Amino acid sequence: MILGIDEAGRGAVIGPMVIAGVLVEDQNDLVKLGVRDSKELSPEERKELYSQILSIAKDFVVIKVPAPKIDEMRKRYSLNYIETIKMAEIINTLKPSRVFVDCPYTSPTRFISELRALLKHSPEVIAEHKADNKYPVVAAASIIAKVERDREIEMLKEKLGMDFGVGYPHDPRTVELLKRLSPNYPEFVRKSWLTACEIAENKKQKTLGEFE
Repeated sequence: MILGIDEAGRGAVIGPMVIAGVLVEDQNDLVKLGVRDSKELSPEERKELYSQILSIAKDFVVIKVPAPKIDEMRKRYSLNYIETIKMAEIINTLKPSRVFVDCPYTSPTRFISELRALLKHSPEVIAEHKADNKYPVVAAASIIAKVERDREIEMLKEKLGMDFGVGYPHDPRTVELLKRLSPNYPEFVRKSWLTACEIAENKKQKTLGEFE
């Protein structure tokens, strides 16, 4: 069995990081569906492929790490290692013979070493940068992760009654929402992110300035 793992929302300041694992027997089945890196697909194409991928997958796992959990874990671990822990959980659950992973570390060798230390068995591990461009099974995982995170973000937008964009620091709409919410951020904001910290600190300084 072949497992592909990828994530969505790693660098976002709003919402969860979603890590997906897709287990298949033959990657050619995914090629026939037209599976490719989720970033190359429209939201509609991703949604269509989502159900098709799950219909042929032997199994799959989706792990959603909410903002408060990320903030808590970052007190002890790097974001890279948090992702490694969750990837290991997927591998330990699905027990593949071979794993293809979109490597979160600069050094694939270091990543594989730290990942193996968390595994309960010893599958072959192929970890490469931009693996979602090279291996259909990783592209499939990227689609599942992206669709799942998009659903979370859309539900949040509906709850707030506003469009705050993609939830990443580079999006002006996201930054505008953070400015509105700071300094007392709700639980869906990653408070440990530099952007969130800077906006909150600027707001506090401005407030203090009003009393001088």
